[in-house]
Amino acid sequence: MTRWSILFTVIMLYSAFAHASNAAREQEYAALIENTLTRGEVVWLQAQQRPFLAIHTESVDIDTRGAAIILHDRAAYPDQQVVVHALRTILPEHRWSTLALQMPIREMGASAQDYYPLFPEAKARIEAAVDFLDKTEVGNIVVVGYGMGALMGLYSIDKNLDNTLGGLVTISLPVSEGTDRRPQFLARLAKIRLPLLDIYAEHDLPAVVNGARKRQLAANKNPAYRQDEISATDHLYRHNEALLVKRVYSWLSRLMQQQDGG
Repeated sequence: MTRWSILFTVIMLYSAFAHASNAAREQEYAALIENTLTRGEVVWLQAQQRPFLAIHTESVDIDTRGAAIILHDRAAYPDQQVVVHALRTILPEHRWSTLALQMPIREMGASAQDYYPLFPEAKARIEAAVDFLDKTEVGNIVVVGYGMGALMGLYSIDKNLDNTLGGLVTISLPVSEGTDRRPQFLARLAKIRLPLLDIYAEHDLPAVVNGARKRQLAANKNPAYRQDEISATDHLYRHNEALLVKRVYSWLSRLMQQQDGG
């Protein structure tokens, strides 16, 4: 093998690594979840020829309203405390089953910018989750994303998912800066007509709080857009997770009533 062949191989391997989730960290989280999970069922899905873990928690009521796909924040996992755990366990008490996904992750200490190349992989996982829920004959499917998960969820909304999903909830959605086009979602907000709930905390991260008005203006042509601030809390929503989840399922309930003509 020539020097240039070796160099090319190294570049290709590095490029593949930079654009793929950290499999070792995912395996660590998977082992932790499988050993400690007390509510819900671990299911393995596949996207881009790679398996990934999800936690499926069925609705307590057999008369379910639908299913929520839960997307965690950066550097986390599908039973993340406190927000994701609360969403995936409380929503089933209000007629929504949940499917919390292991989203693509990077190494410890990776920046938000390091996550942007993972967005296409995130989209593939969301599509795999929709396919899984379609096979379980769940009627309404919504996506609920938190932090980086909210960015990944919004990035993934295309014409296909826009017609498939019943709604999108973004929690602590940042307005990203920089030249990378993947997280520059304000133009996407302007085009989306999917019912969208934009929740953030009063003392959230600066990119979230300072971007609230920009998100509102970008979505002003969407009659099904709503923005909601939760006061006296920060990005982690500690001690306010029950209120956060209540805002989500209350909005979803009203959304389903409108769609049912009630």
